[in-house]
Amino acid sequence: MKILGPLVFLLMLGGLRCQNNRNAKASGKSTKKSSGIQQVDAGQSPPVADVTPGSTGRTGSTRNTEGTAESREEGAAGARASGQQTDDMRLQFLTNTQVTCNDGTAAGFYLKEFRGSRRWLLFLEGGWCCYSRETCDYRYQNIPRLMSSSGWPETKRGSGILSSQAEENPHWHNANIVFIPYCSSDVWSGTGPAPPPPPRPRQGRDKVRDRNTNATEYTFMGSLIIREVIKDLIPKGIKQAKVVMLSGTSAGGTGVLLNIEKVANQLQQLGAETQVRGLVDSGWFLESKQQRSPNCPETVSCSPEDAIKFGLRLWNGGVPDRCRQLFKRGEEWKCFFGHRLYSTLTSPVFIVQWLFDEEQLRVENIYIGGQSMSEEQWQYIRNLGLELKNSLRDVTAVFAPSCLSHTLITKSNWTNFQVRGTSLPRALQCWDRSLEAIRNNRTPAKGCPFHLVDTCQWPQCNPTCPALVDKTTQQELTLLQMLVAMGLDLQRLGLDPQGDADSLASMVRNGG
Repeated sequence: MKILGPLVFLLMLGGLRCQNNRNAKASGKSTKKSSGIQQVDAGQSPPVADVTPGSTGRTGSTRNTEGTAESREEGAAGARASGQQTDDMRLQFLTNTQVTCNDGTAAGFYLKEFRGSRRWLLFLEGGWCCYSRETCDYRYQNIPRLMSSSGWPETKRGSGILSSQAEENPHWHNANIVFIPYCSSDVWSGTGPAPPPPPRPRQGRDKVRDRNTNATEYTFMGSLIIREVIKDLIPKGIKQAKVVMLSGTSAGGTGVLLNIEKVANQLQQLGAETQVRGLVDSGWFLESKQQRSPNCPETVSCSPEDAIKFGLRLWNGGVPDRCRQLFKRGEEWKCFFGHRLYSTLTSPVFIVQWLFDEEQLRVENIYIGGQSMSEEQWQYIRNLGLELKNSLRDVTAVFAPSCLSHTLITKSNWTNFQVRGTSLPRALQCWDRSLEAIRNNRTPAKGCPFHLVDTCQWPQCNPTCPALVDKTTQQELTLLQMLVAMGLDLQRLGLDPQGDADSLASMVRNGG
């Protein structure tokens, strides 16, 4: 249907599957009305699982178990200090009850301590946002766990970089791991109750509904939640941390970019001598190419840029000071895009980004594995990889495979994916060693790369890419098979199925 494509984007940036059977309501809140928007499915797996018997994640076949001397030493110390370790993260609600989820229920975090470790990994969950009364009502009805804590389980178990298993998570399994659920719907930028909406003109007010009307029954406190989590971790030892890694996927990744300087300043003011680092996964987006009405009169027709513009007012959203100073008043939304914000950051940040991010494509109404694709859409896909490469050119630490996917660091097989023969865990380890060398006035070692961008030009030209799956048949397909299945004429595109198979193989050998 016409509205389905834009609606799917409402669930982007999180890699999260709708939980349709959960209708948790906030205590003391009235039942939210339906906005008449169709329900959609983001089609991704959550980065943590509610703990059930046999719920350990599948690990990949390519592993790097070397670890740094620091991580090995802390691992032994942690094992001695804590005795029996558990893989589970346990829920703790914030001490400050005034900082809440959208519906007024308590915000909180999941914590798995590794006693004796001076390394902390804080993870911001993703899940896009809502930016109007209509979109927030829809979100509350269909994905209540992204706006309320009333249905959160007591414990969770992480996967990928959140795993406690050395085989799955060779470099960070022995860190203190903090998972911060996303329940503020503001891309982690909200700083409190929304300001009152401006008065509406008299003419036509019966015909036009103010999208901020009564919106303050929701609260948007994403940035404040991060601040309070840090405060609550002080008794746990975060002030003594040597390294704090603020990480996140999708909207959580963008949240890292928006909040890393605040976290660094907060810890510095507490007297901590820690280095705060950022890990941004699938949160590096480019502005939309689609032409939409600048006033976005229909809720579902808003571009991401317009959604953020409306959202900033609704959320009382904040952006980093150094970035805000680059743009005139009313253009603060530009700081939500990494390629505009990155150069203003003083804390080190590692960017993880698929060159053909599925959610970036969905913004343009392109669905890989869907029913059809136009030649223009195929050309957009080809150009997207080039544009993303250009935007990452000046990024110091980056891992960018030429694949069609979304989110990476919380996949249980994240060790499998490589760029030029180097896995992401290995690249993060190289980056860590480089930062430690610089911090101790030493020359970083050579031959340990952490600027890794695929050089091949096609989607899926990297042999370690996740498989493409036909949404109708659930069968795995090659890229050319997928294009044919979506109705494209390979000869019209200048693609020879026989010749290009050899061409793709050559690209894989040389650049993947």
